[in-house]
Amino acid sequence: VQLAESGGGLGEAGGSLRLSCEVSGGMSEVYVLGWFRQAPEKEREYVAILPSKWYRGNVHYADSVKDRFTVSRDAATDTVYLDMNSLKAEDTGVYYCAARRGVSIYYAPDQFTSWGQGTQVTVSS
Repeated sequence: VQLAESGGGLGEAGGSLRLSCEVSGGMSEVYVLGWFRQAPEKEREYVAILPSKWYRGNVHYADSVKDRFTVSRDAATDTVYLDMNSLKAEDTGVYYCAARRGVSIYYAPDQFTSWGQGTQVTVSS
């Protein structure tokens, strides 16, 4: 499966941005999809995990983004979105979309086998 992120850029604190992850080479619903981010000089961290269709559960969000970020999927275009609201300066980083086959939910980046190229998000305070 191939992943391609888009939509990053410069946002203001308190503002909003939408990231897109276009999935190709496989149906997104059979994969566990994750949004991760990496700030300068920090390790890559999970932002949100969208379960595959076989998992009876909701999207998992990191505490740092809960109630601010929302993941959704457009099945028609096989695109996954990350809507980021109430942006904070600490949301700055490169955001990645990642995928792994299966049902189990993992939060560690090394559990994901396919990655997009990343898109830069910069939030000015």
